[in-house]
Amino acid sequence: MRSDPAVLPAAVRRVWGAPAGVAAGATVVFVLVSAHLTDDAYATLSYARNLAFHAHWGLVEQSTANTATSPLHVLVLAAVTVVVRNAVVAAGVVYVGSQVALVLGLKRLAAHAGVPRPFVPLAFAALLVNPLLVSAVGLEVALGAAVAVWVLVFATERRPAALGFAAGALTLVRVDLLVVALVVFAARREFWAGVWRTAFAALAVTVPWFVFSWVVLGSAVPDTVVIDAPTSPLRLWRDFPTATAVSLLALPFAAAGLLWTARRRRESGVAGKLTPFAVLAAAGLVHFVLSNTTAYPWSCAPGIVGSTVFLVAGGCVIPKSLAPQRVAAATAAGLALAAAAAVYAEPGLPRRFAPITGNLAASDEYAVIGPQVAELAKGRAVESTTDAGALAYACDCHVVDEFSDRGAVDPAITETKDRSSDLGRALLEANFHNFDHTVPPTQPDFVLATTCGAPPSTALAAWTVDSPRTGTQHLYLAPAR
Repeated sequence: MRSDPAVLPAAVRRVWGAPAGVAAGATVVFVLVSAHLTDDAYATLSYARNLAFHAHWGLVEQSTANTATSPLHVLVLAAVTVVVRNAVVAAGVVYVGSQVALVLGLKRLAAHAGVPRPFVPLAFAALLVNPLLVSAVGLEVALGAAVAVWVLVFATERRPAALGFAAGALTLVRVDLLVVALVVFAARREFWAGVWRTAFAALAVTVPWFVFSWVVLGSAVPDTVVIDAPTSPLRLWRDFPTATAVSLLALPFAAAGLLWTARRRRESGVAGKLTPFAVLAAAGLVHFVLSNTTAYPWSCAPGIVGSTVFLVAGGCVIPKSLAPQRVAAATAAGLALAAAAAVYAEPGLPRRFAPITGNLAASDEYAVIGPQVAELAKGRAVESTTDAGALAYACDCHVVDEFSDRGAVDPAITETKDRSSDLGRALLEANFHNFDHTVPPTQPDFVLATTCGAPPSTALAAWTVDSPRTGTQHLYLAPAR
C-alpha cells in the first residue's frame, strides 16, 4: 500500500518538526554563548580534549586528576570530540542534543498528563534564556536536565528497568543528582513496585565507573568534594543581583504552587494534571536546599529547571473559564522571558562574559594570553591562581593547581577530615582509601597571578584584563619563588 505523498510530509513535520526547531534554537544560543564560556566549562572541555586525543583523565596532559564533577558529560564530550576534533564544537553538539532530548521528554510527559501542546515550546523557551542556565552552557547542566526529565518519564510510565538506567545515568552526570532521582522514585504511587529491577539497572550503570574511579583514580567521588569552595545564592545575589534574581525567580512561586497542588490533587483535575511536573519541581527544590550550603552556582540548576517546568505547566492548564487568571499567567510568562532576554542583552551584543561568571578575563583574552604563556613556559609547570580551566584549555600547557595536580589535593583531604563528623570522616576515608598520599605537590617553575597595582619587576609578561566581578586588573607571569 503506497502512502499518500501529501500525507507523508505532514507526518514528517509532526515527528521531526519540534526536534528540528529546538535544535535550531539551541544552536543559535550556543553560537552566542560559546564566545563567553565560564572557567568551569573550559575545565570540562580540557578533560574531554585530553581523553579524546591522549586517552588521559586529567585537566592537563601532564598529570592525572579526578576533579571532573561529571564523568558522564566528559565521556560524552570526548566521544564527540573524537569525531569533530574540537572540544568546543563537541560541547555545542552535546548541548543541542541535550535540549532536543529534554523537549522530547517534556512532550511525552505532557501527552501523558493531558497538558496542552503550547506547554513544551514555552517551557523550552523559558529554560533556554534563563541567565544561570545560559551561564552554565558547556557544563553538564543541560545534559542533567534532559536525563532528569527522562527519569520522570520512566517513573510516570512505570518502567522500572528504564527508570533504573536513567537514574544511574543521572548519578554519573553529577553524583548529587542522585537526590533528584530518589525523590522522583519515592513520589510514585506504590514506589516499591519493581524496586529490585530499578536498583539493579541503576547499579549496572554506576558501579563500573565508581569502581574504576576508586581503584584507578584513587577516589570514587571526584576530589571536588574536598576542594570546591562554598557558593551560596546570597553570594550570587551580591555579585550578580539582577541576573540571580531573574534566574531564581521561579523557585518561590513553585514552592507555593507545590503546596496548592498537594492540597488539591485529589479534588481538582488541574492539580491532577500537574502532579508529574510537581514531582520534578519538588525534586529540584529538595536538591536546591540540600546542595546550596556547600555547592557552586550551577547546583541551583535542578531547582530552576524543575520549578520553571512546573510553573509553565500550571499556566497552560488554567481552564478557559478563568480568563483573568489565564491572562495573568501569560503576562507573567512574557515578562519573565523579556527580563531574561534583557539581562543577557544589557551589556550589548555580542557579550564577552556570561551573565553569571567568576572569570577574571574574557575568553578572547585567554585565547591571546594562553599561547603566550605556553611559549614562555616552554613545557615547565605554571601555577595558576585563577581560572585554571580557561588557562589550561587556551595554553594546552602544564597548569598547576588543586584541580590539575593530584599531589596538591592531599592537604584538602586532611583539612576536610579534621572538620568533619565521625560519619563524614568515615565516608572520606572510604572514598579516598586508594588515594596515593605519597605523591608530592608539583613544584611550579612559574606563577600566573593578578594584581590591581603594577606587576612585579620579575614579571616575564603582563596583560591588562577586565571582568564584571573584579574590575580591571593586571595578570602577570613571573618565576616561582
